[in-house]
Amino acid sequence: MDIPIKSRFFLIVVASLCVLAGCSTATTRTHSSVVQYLYPDKEEPVETSTVPTLTPPVKVGIAFVPELMPLRSGKQLAIQPQKASPITEQEKMALLKEISDDFTKYPFISKPIEIIPSQYLTPGGSFRNLDQIRSMYGVDIIALLSYDQAQFTDEGFLTLTYWTLVGAYVVKGEKNSTSTMMDTAVYHIPSRKMLFRAPGVSNIKGSSTPVNLSEQLREDAHKGFKEAAANLIENLHTQLQLFRDRMKSLP
Repeated sequence: MDIPIKSRFFLIVVASLCVLAGCSTATTRTHSSVVQYLYPDKEEPVETSTVPTLTPPVKVGIAFVPELMPLRSGKQLAIQPQKASPITEQEKMALLKEISDDFTKYPFISKPIEIIPSQYLTPGGSFRNLDQIRSMYGVDIIALLSYDQAQFTDEGFLTLTYWTLVGAYVVKGEKNSTSTMMDTAVYHIPSRKMLFRAPGVSNIKGSSTPVNLSEQLREDAHKGFKEAAANLIENLHTQLQLFRDRMKSLP
């Protein structure tokens, strides 16, 4: 059945207003990115051909990369301004300590692991910033942690794409749900070579009513970080074992 011209015009106007108003969906998002920290002026990471030289036990540091500003407009989602980080500096340091304990289980890693406060990493600091940290802390290897947490609060196409050093990670959500990804990229600073990486994910389905939505979203944000961190530590343990085997087999 043909739709009358006036009705078609009305539908087009409504659809246009929805696009302008962000009717597809809205999300509150906090995130950081190893890619934008290490390669702020490039479209994609640059892989170096330099072979890293490691002499066990290696000195390792660990740190969170700086948070980012809101994404550019024109994405699939209507991104709201970045809110305050749901994870405090104290919580970051506690999480770094927990992750670093997994490194110290291996004899080829020097103890203790250097836990580096966030203020020593500058946004877009790249390897120049890592060279400064290397001089300050005497580390040759650094584990860089980043995260992406999105809380979907409206109906629509609930997906979000987060770019890691090895490609895209697609987050799928539901109304009032919280999706969290954490990523650890371990780099050899002198050679600019990534040695390995380990991700951690969490997806918490929304179940709150409008009355307690804000409180529930805050609780889900903290729970999402804990679940993603636990998953990351499990994957990191696997990658460390593989890295140990590679060190034994390669000169």
